Amino acid sequence: MILPIDRTSFRVRANRIEYLVQHFGGYLGGKVLDVGCDKGLLRALLPEGSSYTGIDIAGEPDIRLDLEKVERLPFDDDEFDTVVCTDVLEHLDNIHRIFSELVRVCGRYLIISLPNNWASARRAIARGSGQICHYGLPIIPPRDRHKWFFNLIEAREFLEAQADSLSLTIVEKRVTEKPRSAVITGILRLLAGTEERYLNRYAHTLWAVLEKNR
Repeated sequence: MILPIDRTSFRVRANRIEYLVQHFGGYLGGKVLDVGCDKGLLRALLPEGSSYTGIDIAGEPDIRLDLEKVERLPFDDDEFDTVVCTDVLEHLDNIHRIFSELVRVCGRYLIISLPNNWASARRAIARGSGQICHYGLPIIPPRDRHKWFFNLIEAREFLEAQADSLSLTIVEKRVTEKPRSAVITGILRLLAGTEERYLNRYAHTLWAVLEKNR
């Protein structure tokens, strides 16, 4: 299956939120839960009349919460119309448990993004030097890091498997990759050989909207 690809860069966190609203704004409304909200930038971009709750371990959340130390989110079943969780799950040891909790508190839509960790590691591994963002062995204990090292196709398969087991329908999937010319893109696709190999090497994020089956 060929996934729609948007060529864009997320240089700062605000860029990711702007992309979210631009491409998935139709799913945002009513009561919205932002998991891993940081400074809650999404709040100001929601439709008029929406309500917003942000949770995070740092930043400026409405509720400060360490997702690795909870078995259950402090919300009722189906409490939110939409749950947003962008580039968060890869930071959690308990990724499967928290995903099921996102589904539990979601009333209708769940918007997820997962990074392609292979893409960020590709160049450092090929040249045999440098560091890989969010990985490695730093001298000083890091405040945060990724706990999982997966590629884009694995991310897609994870979401598809979770949808099957938790009674969800994937209504939309998109991929983002860094901007490059059409000529360079064509050469890279030719060298990769298959769509899956190309995505694993060059795509940087998988986005998906899942709808809760009623």
